[in-house]
Amino acid sequence: QVQVAESGGGLVQAGGSLKLSCVTSGRIFSSYGMGWFRQAPGQERAIVAAMNWNGGVTYYADSVKGRFTISRDHAKNMLYLQMNSLKPEDTAVYYCGAARYSGPLVRDQYYHYWGQGTQVTVSS
Repeated sequence: QVQVAESGGGLVQAGGSLKLSCVTSGRIFSSYGMGWFRQAPGQERAIVAAMNWNGGVTYYADSVKGRFTISRDHAKNMLYLQMNSLKPEDTAVYYCGAARYSGPLVRDQYYHYWGQGTQVTVSS
């Protein structure tokens, strides 16, 4: 069974850092495009960052450029999101997605597998 699971969320003060992790089953990780999305209360799920299958091409939403870094470790079947200089507007549930395409993909309808989400709360 395909599995995608996020971890690493929490409560942090503005200006702080968090690192999210996403573990996937090996069958989907090695050739799939991967991405991080977030959904704040009352808003639609939106792209944060995405990466193609081999990590060579990345995409970042304008709102996180220069602050967030997406990375992947094929040996460990892991996807990461390093979040620095966090702002209250970064508060949301963060989701890891896997797409049966090489990527990077910025629209959530192209993703086939999702984790359950992890809450990130940034206090001012």
